[in-house]
Amino acid sequence: MSRARQPPLVTGISPNEGTSWTKVTIRGENLGTGPADLIGLSICGHNCLLTAEWMSASKIVCRVGPAKDDKGEIIVTTKSGGHGTSTVSFKLLKAEKIGILDQSAVWVDEMNYYDMRTDRNKGISPLSLRPSNPLGIDVDKGKIPLKDLEGMFPGVSGDFTSENFSATWYLIENHSATSFDQLRQAASNLKKQATTKNEGSLAYVKGGLSTFFEAQDALAGLTELGSHDAAIHQRLESDGTERVEGSMTQRLENILNRASDTADTLFQEVLGRKDKADSTRNALNVLQRFKFLFNLPLNIERNIQKGDYDVVINDYEKAKSLFGNTEVPVFKKVYAEVETRIGALRSLLLDKLLETPSTLHDQKRYIRYLSDLHAPGDPAWQCISAQHKWILGLMQNCREEFINDPRAALGAIALDLDGDTRASALGRIRDTASLKRGVSLRSQRPNTWDHEAPQQVQFVEKLSDVVIGQLPNFWKLWISYVNGSLFSETGEKSGQVEKSKKNARQRQNDFKKMIEEVTHRLVKLVRGALLPSTLTEPELKLYGGWERKSGLTGPWLTQVIHTVRIIFEALVALEIPNDLLQVIQDLLLELRHNCLLVTLQHTKEDVRSLADKEDWVVDNEGVTSLPARFEQRMVQTLQSLKEPMETKPGEVNLLQLDQVQDQVAVLCVDIMKVFISCLEQLSTKRNGEPGRSGMSVDLVSPDLFSGVQEDFCPTPEQRLLIILSNCQHLEKHTFLNLAEHFERHGFTGTDKITQVSVQAVKELDESLFDNYIERKSDPIVGSLEPGIYAGYFDWRDCSTPTGVRNYLKEALVNIITVHAEVFTVCKELVPRVLTRIVDGVAEEMSRLMQCVSSFSKNGAIQARLEINALRDAVSSYLSSESQGSFKQALEALPQLHSGADRKLLEELLNTFKSSMQLQLTCFQPSSVQPVKR
Repeated sequence: MSRARQPPLVTGISPNEGTSWTKVTIRGENLGTGPADLIGLSICGHNCLLTAEWMSASKIVCRVGPAKDDKGEIIVTTKSGGHGTSTVSFKLLKAEKIGILDQSAVWVDEMNYYDMRTDRNKGISPLSLRPSNPLGIDVDKGKIPLKDLEGMFPGVSGDFTSENFSATWYLIENHSATSFDQLRQAASNLKKQATTKNEGSLAYVKGGLSTFFEAQDALAGLTELGSHDAAIHQRLESDGTERVEGSMTQRLENILNRASDTADTLFQEVLGRKDKADSTRNALNVLQRFKFLFNLPLNIERNIQKGDYDVVINDYEKAKSLFGNTEVPVFKKVYAEVETRIGALRSLLLDKLLETPSTLHDQKRYIRYLSDLHAPGDPAWQCISAQHKWILGLMQNCREEFINDPRAALGAIALDLDGDTRASALGRIRDTASLKRGVSLRSQRPNTWDHEAPQQVQFVEKLSDVVIGQLPNFWKLWISYVNGSLFSETGEKSGQVEKSKKNARQRQNDFKKMIEEVTHRLVKLVRGALLPSTLTEPELKLYGGWERKSGLTGPWLTQVIHTVRIIFEALVALEIPNDLLQVIQDLLLELRHNCLLVTLQHTKEDVRSLADKEDWVVDNEGVTSLPARFEQRMVQTLQSLKEPMETKPGEVNLLQLDQVQDQVAVLCVDIMKVFISCLEQLSTKRNGEPGRSGMSVDLVSPDLFSGVQEDFCPTPEQRLLIILSNCQHLEKHTFLNLAEHFERHGFTGTDKITQVSVQAVKELDESLFDNYIERKSDPIVGSLEPGIYAGYFDWRDCSTPTGVRNYLKEALVNIITVHAEVFTVCKELVPRVLTRIVDGVAEEMSRLMQCVSSFSKNGAIQARLEINALRDAVSSYLSSESQGSFKQALEALPQLHSGADRKLLEELLNTFKSSMQLQLTCFQPSSVQPVKR
């Protein structure tokens, strides 16, 4: 019958040798399809199926049993493949026996050793102490019960030390399954043992023959002496019982006593040396057996010097368990010395634990050492308390360095920058998500940062180094103390772990106060440097002292806010409760508020100085660079406030607080008004005041605009026009743009700010416009009446009109001059200015006509010609007021009834328009409509 699979084949075993119960891995082919398919496994003839674990068709793991053979094959049997073969073998090693006096890490069974001094059976000779296996072959006990053997062999025993020893019983009991060849080998072994013993006994007797003969002679002498003593005794009895001095008995006694004394003298030294050697040997045995204890003090000292505290602790625990309760004086003395060394080690470790600075790893290590050494008190809490005091001291020292010796503080910061102490401090926390967002500021600083930054900023930076560098380890040490990981990294429960947790629960409030003290110290130190008004007088003495230092600007305050936020995020990442960090949040809120107010206040001062930067160079729209500079400065301010005004997680939106909104609105309005005040100041500036100087420009020139260069110095009227143009640009563009920027950056109340700003610029515009009109309109209007009546002109007595008189032409030229001046600066202002001037001229003409008592015909024609010529020339800039004035002026004139008069009037009017066509071109209608303000 053929099988579906090939028989198993073992091609390797690892290891290939070992003692019983060695775990081995068997590799080969066709080792079964599964655990159920494996039905047999033997190594060196011993069945190992019970410990076998089938891994795959090419791998089996098992343990080697107490095999019969020292070396043999590995045979695997499966259901699918049958009985297998092996190409490798396994060698079984015998376990070495260890004597009771040999050093060993395992327990030695002393039951197989005999001590003749304590053996109860004193009659047994040492020769009866045979080895446990006299035949020298492996014992293979059979399965015959002991009761059956006792029944088969009554009165005898299978113990070869017994007087009733039965060899048959012994063989049946211990070698029932042994082969004949092995029994033959056993018989040969017994013969060799007997021969060796006989030879040894014979050699022993031969070596002691001389002694034997001496003993024989001594015995013979003693026999003869005994016979003589007997004869003497009989003679003395016959002589009587009286003792005679100098008798033979007395002499014999003296001789025997002298012989005894001589013998004692001869052998006393030998016996003394023997006793001393025995005592020395016993002492050496004791020293050898307990050399661990006697060498322990010196080993402790050496290991302490090398820093191998773990070895010291293990040795101490071992010595304490063995000799802690000993009553032996020598052991007590040595153990007391050990305790003295351990006490010194406790003090040393406690000093190292409380030493600062120290890493968290070293602190945990020393605390565990002290715990293992059963140090008194609570070393973990002592370390926490010392670390707390040290952190507070470092924080306070930061202030002292800057207040007392700023140069030394700057040098310390420069040293920190070179060594990048903070980078390493942040590196210990950068695993947290929060610190991954907050990058160290020092990587962003320029090389000259430590020279340019104000001392308050450098102080906060160094303070943050202390907090970020030390507080995380302090917090993690407490967490390890709370959860017991100081004494067990694996989390297993122990008495020390439970004790640690219990102590931590009792000290929670104390540690909370420590963290509060650190955070409050941090906040008060920062307040003392940046917000001294928020501290009391006693607090200012401890945390203030910065009065002689200048205040910080907005960018430096932003830098401080960024640093404090990094501190806060680092502490949040440690999962410190929020209630302990609330004081830092409050500090951040006040710093942000202060930064906002300071920035706006500085912006106000910067805007005030913008007037000095006016260059009076206008663009195509008649606007100088001043409004753009103002807008740019405001945008820069809002950009600089972006980071401090940003609301981080857990922070309050500063711009939504009512008080802040009111303050911001007031400051923003003040900034706008300051800029408007700058414009007003520029409008009244005189040519003689410090400013730009340059050549004069002919305003009538058609190339006037191109003649305005950067070194242009405007006249007062031109200055008014430029400021008016800027005001118009502010109203239409700048303020609206700023409102969008305010809203984009989260500022509220922008409508109010814009409304107040526009109202203020309108008021300035009206004032400047009236001033300009007054300057330009009054000369033109004032020249009408003298021009009309020049040469003693009389409306009642004048010649026939021949054309428009020169006064009106001069007035039109003056208006054209104003037009050119305004057009050069800002085309959009032309309709507004000319409309207002035409209003004044029309009103004056109406007044003059109404003041005439009567007109002659020629006078009426002349008056109507001049009024119509003026009205038609400036028709593009007529308003309802000027139209009404011209209408009133014409109504005051007599009507022309004659056709010849009307024809003359029309001809003269056309002649005027033709002759002044070039001059009147500027009055032609344009795309710019008249503006009514």
